[in-house]
Amino acid sequence: MQQFKIIPLSKDYAKQIRAAGKDGFGHTIIEQTATGHGPCRVSLKPFRPGIDKRLLLSHSPFAIDNAFNQPGPIFIHADEVEEYADVYRFPPEIKNDREHFHLTLIGYDTAQMMVYTELVGNKDVDDLIVQIFTSHPEVDYLHVRSAEACCYICKVERVNH
Repeated sequence: MQQFKIIPLSKDYAKQIRAAGKDGFGHTIIEQTATGHGPCRVSLKPFRPGIDKRLLLSHSPFAIDNAFNQPGPIFIHADEVEEYADVYRFPPEIKNDREHFHLTLIGYDTAQMMVYTELVGNKDVDDLIVQIFTSHPEVDYLHVRSAEACCYICKVERVNH
């Protein structure tokens, strides 16, 4: 039974960014060879440092302009990639690499107010997501962010049954 859904950035959004050469804030995107593991916010796969080309851009994952808007830097693959498809489980390449991916889950209500935060640490992220949605009905959706750089990785939505 699916209890949550991972929402990566869309392939179409990435295509628009690549074509424009600018992000949604009007900043020129920067292409570089990956120096870290990322991940790509479309495929949700780690970058291969020193090998993959990535694009740096500013992004805000919010629909409402308010104090919790949190725009910031993210990376997408310089080449077109497929969106993360196994959306009913957390990306295993991120989940299983605790050395490079320190995660925090931030919960927001329907008014986009931050109502919950938790460091993943050594907990199983799939189980933690289910626990948060079960125990905190005020959480409408979660954002997964890097616990170190604070940058946005993906959105997690409830699946209603």
